[in-house]
Amino acid sequence: MHRIPIFGMRGIGLKLSRTEYEVAVMSTLQSIEKPLSLESVEARLPPLHLPGQENILPALRRLAIGMVFPLLLLALWKVATVHVWLPPQLLPDPAFVWESLKEMAASGELLGQALVSLKRVLWSMLLGGGSGLALGFAMGLSPRAKAYLYPSFSLLSQFPVIGWSPLMIIFFGIDEALKIATITVAVIVPFAVATYKGIQNVPVKLMEVGRIYGFSFRQTLWHIALPAALPAILGGVRQGGMQAWLALVFVELLASSEGLGYLLVYSRNLMQLDVVMVCMAAIGLIGLLFDLALTRLEQHFSRLSPKGY
Repeated sequence: MHRIPIFGMRGIGLKLSRTEYEVAVMSTLQSIEKPLSLESVEARLPPLHLPGQENILPALRRLAIGMVFPLLLLALWKVATVHVWLPPQLLPDPAFVWESLKEMAASGELLGQALVSLKRVLWSMLLGGGSGLALGFAMGLSPRAKAYLYPSFSLLSQFPVIGWSPLMIIFFGIDEALKIATITVAVIVPFAVATYKGIQNVPVKLMEVGRIYGFSFRQTLWHIALPAALPAILGGVRQGGMQAWLALVFVELLASSEGLGYLLVYSRNLMQLDVVMVCMAAIGLIGLLFDLALTRLEQHFSRLSPKGY
């Protein structure tokens, strides 16, 4: 019987009879012409998997649990206004507060005051953060700088922001410089402490490697100290951001002509409690979003920092 050579992978030849060859060809053609069913296609496809899919349900569950208390508080607020437990001048109806929020958002007043407050925070973060980083690196890398600066810094860092306000008013008045200077003072301490602690936790062997290679102060800072201390510094950035927001509200309540804190005090003086509640909600919401943004920034750069020290 005549054999037909069939060549496969890597040139390996197989010989089949003509009948076996015709049977193989017909079965192949039938398998090609056979329409594919939906079940067969689904069986061949890999299971669909979305990024972070396994974290969606726990996140939704945490969100639902976290919303229980605010909803209960809102229901209690509504019951109190319906039964007039307090006069409407002291406790406005939630619907009335919601209408005030929509009016202030539509007029742009709420956004404008919020932008003024955020601008003050950002300027103070730049000034106070830069000063705190420089102070922390100096005390952490230079024993001589630590000997001169650390005792005074430890003493001055115990003063709360409100304790600086009389001196700040004397030196800067009640204009914009007062707000920036007060918030800057509040930011310096967490930045400097976090940076100093981060430098202190850098392994001694890494610093010895820099000395062996003859690194200058700048090379030691950029190639050894900063990468190793980055997680601690990012924690200080988050703490400094929250301190800046709290100090901002205080200084705007104290002396200001614009900003969310000013709007809150002005509305209280006019007994517009609905606007007061809108301002309180805006301050809390912006502070929460600010904290979440800094937390994500900290997590992102912490993953990029060198490991294995």
